[in-house]
Amino acid sequence: MTIPAINESLRARAEAFAREHVAPRAAAIDAAREYPWDIVEKLAQAGFMGMSMPAEWGGQGASFLDVAVVVEEMAKACTVTARIVVEGNMGAISTIMAYGSEAQKAWASKLVLAGDKPAICITEPDAGSDATGMTTRAEKRGDRWIINGVKHWITGASVSRVHLIFARAFDEQGRDLGIGGFLAERGQKGLEMTRRETTMGLCGMPEGELTFTDLEVADEMLIRPPGGFARGFAQLINAYNSQRVGAGTVAMGIAAGALDHAIEWVKGREQFGRPIGEFQGLQWMIADMRTQLTASRLMLHAAAASRGPNGSLFPDPDLAAQAKIFASEAAIRIVNDSLQLFGARGYGREFPLERMARDVRMFTIGGGTAQVLRTLVASKALGWKLPQTRVQPAQLPRQAAE
Repeated sequence: MTIPAINESLRARAEAFAREHVAPRAAAIDAAREYPWDIVEKLAQAGFMGMSMPAEWGGQGASFLDVAVVVEEMAKACTVTARIVVEGNMGAISTIMAYGSEAQKAWASKLVLAGDKPAICITEPDAGSDATGMTTRAEKRGDRWIINGVKHWITGASVSRVHLIFARAFDEQGRDLGIGGFLAERGQKGLEMTRRETTMGLCGMPEGELTFTDLEVADEMLIRPPGGFARGFAQLINAYNSQRVGAGTVAMGIAAGALDHAIEWVKGREQFGRPIGEFQGLQWMIADMRTQLTASRLMLHAAAASRGPNGSLFPDPDLAAQAKIFASEAAIRIVNDSLQLFGARGYGREFPLERMARDVRMFTIGGGTAQVLRTLVASKALGWKLPQTRVQPAQLPRQAAE
């Protein structure tokens, strides 16, 4: 595993931005459960949105490692802001840049550079970890696709303009073609947020249910990766490997911020006539947290700089899965132990530890649960194929989504 060098000037710029613009707003964003449009505008102005896009589309050609460096600094201050940076550079937008048409790239890049956080619409009420079990349907009618179905726990529902919708496609004869990716924009007739989840953490980022009712998508808004529908879903879902690196980095950044707060606290808090940081038991807690944080950062950076097999444009799936498992679980431990060092004050809202503890809990779940990712890692180690969905495309009944 090669550990790449990071862009220190970029890190310093992101750190300064987070300190000046993000940290002062973090608690208010959480308390109000409001999307931080003011920060989004500043992120776009600073060039942190769409930085991974090629220069010909207005981006900076930044690597996924560069994005991870920025994400960590934002996550130290505010988890919601970090999530916005992840999805303004990884996931849906990187899928469009990799496989989209010229027209699709032009449309999406303009919106992202202006601050849009694209939404990936995969998860359904009965199709979570088993994404291939989705029942959202896209039926071909002439030069258009008609989409019907429900997605839930969609990050950015109601605020995202760009939507990458995964649906099972059927031709005009009703034949199952497989799963495809369709692009739609907020405000289109037939695309509606029907419920917003009340979440434990990440309160400023809406998670919602999207309902598609005869949503019309022009044929030119179907993403066509090499291999068509036969191999398309596997290639489209590769973008999730960058998303997993991003999610793991957000968790790691929360942990880094929590540890910074804990170190400052134990150096200044006095009990029994001396700073509590002088007690060996607490020093060992700090040492363990710092060690876990360093290991997480190294794994995530290695994954961000890697590439998958067969000329993939995205991080290696095995390294991305390992990094997300380790970093997300370590982050929960680090944040909890940091809160413990504050005692009762850490449990209150005077300090940001209780918010961090609520936010960090999401990252062993979203973007692939730790259990599903362990299956991926084990399958790779054993040389086995991943488990297949019990319902194969050819067997899916036409009325499944009705």
